[in-house]
Amino acid sequence: MPIETLDTLKLAHENKRRTNLLNTDRFHAVLLYYGTPGERDEMHCHDQDQTFYAIEGECTMHFPDGGSAVLRPGMLATITGGSFYQLENSGDKPLVMLLNRSGAKAKKIDYETRKEITEHRRTVPADG
Repeated sequence: MPIETLDTLKLAHENKRRTNLLNTDRFHAVLLYYGTPGERDEMHCHDQDQTFYAIEGECTMHFPDGGSAVLRPGMLATITGGSFYQLENSGDKPLVMLLNRSGAKAKKIDYETRKEITEHRRTVPADG
């Protein structure tokens, strides 16, 4: 279908997982869902530029130098390809964000090993 409209919050809370919205060689859009406060992914980068738009909840983006940035609903972060970061649900409810990047074939590189990661890994707090 060339045009589709979506209720992103409804879709996120129904699926309760990462959901590809558009996945072509030219453009990649993903609905991200971090359901548990404290849930985070590993420190990593991609070889393509990205944007993250916070829809619901609170995200803390951590950086290798120890810095961080907080995204709340309505806020957008831009990340150039090759920049390392880690996403964390730092709020007290599910985190829903929209991720966009310039193509589906982006490489994901682990910060510690500098090797390509082929799966999506998340850490959930032991009490979550």
